[in-house]
Amino acid sequence: MLHSLHKFSLFMASKPQRLHQVAETNFQGSAKRVRTMVTSTAIEPAMKDAFTGYAEYLNDLNDKRERVVKASRDITMNSKKVIFQVHRMSKFNKVEVLEKAEKDLAAVTDQYVSRLVKELQGTDFWKLRRAYSPGIQEYVEAATFCCFCKNGTLLELDEINKTLLPLNDPSLHPMQINVLDYLLGLADLTGELMRLAIGRISDGELEFAEKICKFVRDIYRELTLVAPLMDDNSDMKTKMDVMLQSVMKIENASLALNRIPQLCHDHGVFFVP
Repeated sequence: MLHSLHKFSLFMASKPQRLHQVAETNFQGSAKRVRTMVTSTAIEPAMKDAFTGYAEYLNDLNDKRERVVKASRDITMNSKKVIFQVHRMSKFNKVEVLEKAEKDLAAVTDQYVSRLVKELQGTDFWKLRRAYSPGIQEYVEAATFCCFCKNGTLLELDEINKTLLPLNDPSLHPMQINVLDYLLGLADLTGELMRLAIGRISDGELEFAEKICKFVRDIYRELTLVAPLMDDNSDMKTKMDVMLQSVMKIENASLALNRIPQLCHDHGVFFVP
């Protein structure tokens, strides 16, 4: 009995100390929670504002991308019309056809490329390059095709970009066609020149076809030196293969036509070129 009372007295004597420890622990925890709540209350508005800004930026960028894609499609469609117009050319209507093609190309620049320039000038337009690159390549193809058929020369990148300067706001960084899209458009040009050369060969214009063949061969030779150095050359590798096939088609057609007189002579057939 005395032993039990002794244990009870010891428990009661130590209880205030334990209660004090528990109370102190609860007070420290409460103080920590208060500090955490105060800190969280201060951080939450700043984080919310930051993420709101990020969301608005991404939404604006996505909206801009949609408008750029639409402009690129319009440029592609109308540039193809310019190319089709040039293919109507023959030695009898060359001047009239090319004048119409140049007017159509100017309309593409004023109506559709200008929309693209308006969206991209003054911004980091490399972020949206994939969205507008197809249209720019087609535009380069149409512009260089017109130039070659009219003058027999290559339209350089600087000359194309000069035509875009009046479309830009002078107070903003101008939107310019980059080297990669220019070279990709130039690679596509060789396919159109191959079709033109085959048509000229069928009309008996061998001299013009040979001029086209030499021009396409020169482009292919120069691009074989540049393509391995390009950062994004996966598309160019495919186009280089197609370009080589274009050169071979022109050469084979020219050789075949050159052999016709000899074959006719060998078989006693009168040939009218």
